[in-house]
Amino acid sequence: MNPPRQAQPPSFSAQEFRAALGMFATGVTIVTARAADGQVIGLTANSFNSVSLSPPLVLWSLARAAASLPVFSGGSHYAINVLAADQKLLAERFAKKGADRWLGVTFDEGAGGAPLLHGAAATFECFNRSRYEEGDHVIFVGEVERCTHRDGATPLLFHGGRYFTELPL
Repeated sequence: MNPPRQAQPPSFSAQEFRAALGMFATGVTIVTARAADGQVIGLTANSFNSVSLSPPLVLWSLARAAASLPVFSGGSHYAINVLAADQKLLAERFAKKGADRWLGVTFDEGAGGAPLLHGAAATFECFNRSRYEEGDHVIFVGEVERCTHRDGATPLLFHGGRYFTELPL
């Protein structure tokens, strides 16, 4: 018997798919970069994941419709800032369109000028290794050149459309 060569059409609505995806609890990140003109950019993303330990690779994805796509696609570096629980307001601010995301935000300059946010639970400074266009998103694979973490930091989590923090079991 020959296996199918393409997927069957979905048996669910976009809303049902989004609700099901929301049942997967994730950490929250702000991905940052510096544009060629020196402008700093950043956005909240929960599509972050590890890929490989050797070489050290991570991935995240960005909607093709995002205004920041040309900067992330064309730049040599970006930073992934894993947020701590006390950075919920920052996550919300960087998720909104049109807001002055950087007002009062303190950061250091990382590889390629990418902002490393103060107070983050962890940071990953990534060389923009490769990109894959899939569906309505672009998957970015970054080769980690430097990383740091803050011992004892409580992570910010996202589940079912709401923010949470960890609770030991």
